[in-house]
Amino acid sequence: MDELKNLLQHAGIPQFYLKLVFGMLSSFLLTFFTIPTISKISRRKNLMDEPGVRSSHLRKIPNLGGIAIFYSIGVCASVFAFELFDIYKFLFASLVILLYIGVMDDIVVMRAYKKLIAQIIVTAFMVIGSDVRLRSFFGLFGIYELNYFFSVAISIFTFIVLINAFNLIDGIDGLAGGYSILCSAMFGISYFHLGEYNYPLVVLSGTIIASVAAFLYYNLSAQRNTKIFMGDTGSMILGFLLAFTAICFIDIFIDKELRGVPRYYLQSAPSIAMAILILPIVDTLNVFIIRTFKGQSPFRADRNHIHHTLLDLGLTHRRSTFYILLYYLMIVGTAYYFRHINVNLLLLVIITLGFMGAYLPKGLLFIRKKTN
Repeated sequence: MDELKNLLQHAGIPQFYLKLVFGMLSSFLLTFFTIPTISKISRRKNLMDEPGVRSSHLRKIPNLGGIAIFYSIGVCASVFAFELFDIYKFLFASLVILLYIGVMDDIVVMRAYKKLIAQIIVTAFMVIGSDVRLRSFFGLFGIYELNYFFSVAISIFTFIVLINAFNLIDGIDGLAGGYSILCSAMFGISYFHLGEYNYPLVVLSGTIIASVAAFLYYNLSAQRNTKIFMGDTGSMILGFLLAFTAICFIDIFIDKELRGVPRYYLQSAPSIAMAILILPIVDTLNVFIIRTFKGQSPFRADRNHIHHTLLDLGLTHRRSTFYILLYYLMIVGTAYYFRHINVNLLLLVIITLGFMGAYLPKGLLFIRKKTN
């Protein structure tokens, strides 16, 4: 290993770039060549997603693609970003538990309370065991440093909300995968610009991007025999990892110095993280509001999600995914442009734009029904 390091130094190639390139390449190839085997076994054993009331597909499709995503990220991140697993001792154990409950839910459908208990255990591992938590609100709602117990509670809540919210947007081809790529890219670029201390998180983001890109090759396939869904396994793992990277992103800006050296400080960090993850948050809040207004249970499955409305407008899965991603990418761009304004004002702008994106398609659908 030392000889390899010396060789790289003489060649003038930083180790980080090699880790990033080989990590992404390995992650892509592992997912790409694993999914056909998973798909074949799923079809042979009839481990398929059956069309339902809120489904956007009309035939049975394998739904265990999340196994390949876990496999590639778990292997490649632990090899090329091994520092993360030294710092966050419970990271890999949490991913394994999520894999187990995800596969169980995709195959036999677990009761909601059992999934919730497992998610609380996983997030408690990370928040308490690995100390991955929100420590400050940076002046959001007039709150700065958080009490430890409140910090733990709000961090566990944040993890669970994002895990389940990400699961809810996985309703049409390419949306959850495409959105996770965008989020990972934005967090990864941010980590890169914030210094080499955060390079392992850049590599983790890269492995997520590469793995999901390989998955999308099959998820967006028009051929019946190659199409696959990520299932709850994939959506929960990706939601968990994006919550993890978001909290790590916010945590970076708490200290204005690193080892005595002044560092870039961004007071609006919580609002920027919210902007990056705004789609699953707004979509979940939107359907909960609609269900509550109708006197229904907030947890009842329906077709009130943003992507369902776009499908009702006559758009295809790909066009719906494209328009949703483009709109919410605009929100991130807006947040970044105004990143130095008051954190509360920026959050208000982000949430307003987020809900506009949720209700605009519903308004168009209402107008179409009235005119027809």
